[in-house]
Amino acid sequence: MIEYSESILDLIGNTPLVRIPSGVTGCRATVLAKLETANPAGSVKDRMAKYVINAEERRGNIKRGDTIIDATSGNTGVAAAMVAAAKGYKAIFTVPTSTSDEKINLIKSFGAKVIITPCEVASDDPRCHYAIAQRLAKEHGYYWLNQFDNQLNPEAHYSSTGPEIWRQTAGRVTHLFAGVGTGGTISGTGRFLKEQNPAIKVYGVEPHGSMFKNIHENRPLQAALAHKVEGIGTDRPVAAFHSKWIDQIIQIDDAVAFQATRLLSRALGLSVGGSTGAIYAAINQFSATLDKDDVVVFFVCDGGIRYMTKVFSDEWMKQNNFEVNEEPSLNAILE
Repeated sequence: MIEYSESILDLIGNTPLVRIPSGVTGCRATVLAKLETANPAGSVKDRMAKYVINAEERRGNIKRGDTIIDATSGNTGVAAAMVAAAKGYKAIFTVPTSTSDEKINLIKSFGAKVIITPCEVASDDPRCHYAIAQRLAKEHGYYWLNQFDNQLNPEAHYSSTGPEIWRQTAGRVTHLFAGVGTGGTISGTGRFLKEQNPAIKVYGVEPHGSMFKNIHENRPLQAALAHKVEGIGTDRPVAAFHSKWIDQIIQIDDAVAFQATRLLSRALGLSVGGSTGAIYAAINQFSATLDKDDVVVFFVCDGGIRYMTKVFSDEWMKQNNFEVNEEPSLNAILE
């Protein structure tokens, strides 16, 4: 019998877990990477894009000939552009200048349009990518995905990602580590897992200077600071983030995140982006407290190929004052 799928969208989800060797993690626990890079558009955002668009079609909010628009740091744009192409919709995405060229080109490869906006402006500035997407949707009647505030975002992970992890670990998962950008992945997955076992610890990871930690701890919000890690962090409260399902928010420096990103690639052959490096660095902070019976799951949010001109470029790292372990020169090798 010939085995095949009817649509590329049928391949979203059911991503594998891979164990990280204890010699790398330095802890006794079983540490498992959830490879969201196995989704057809290459990131965890595939799940949300498919789920939201399918749900809105059923509700009659998206129909033939419509255009989908959203603000994104890249991965949602790539995922939603793929879904739009597969379903015959047009798509437009507003992205800040901090977005990698690789992700911008991936979005365009699916036939979507990209509007590049300044990254140094505040979230309430009309030039912000979020504000522009919202305005264009209103002016032209586009369907606004609104990943940051759409409750279908965490619902997507409650219905798929959480059950997958529970099944794959035979209910033995004890810790979940996830990046926090919109809050959808961690909120939906964390909710499902805690409903199965309230003792499961759920940790969110963001860059230093982001607001999620203060939001989670009910502290006064301060202006967000710039960071280089893409895809996680926020400069405003977002409705897709549900703090009640999260035990702690951990902040990681860009430099630490990027060193961990490179380590995973060079030590394990696991190509990841900076957000995954930040998540892995957060796990390392807890390694001494983890027991041999603990089962830790963390997300590989996207792949390193999207950041060849950034974290995997020695030149870019040096330009941004990040440490680079120099490779020996040809002369040094020959001497």
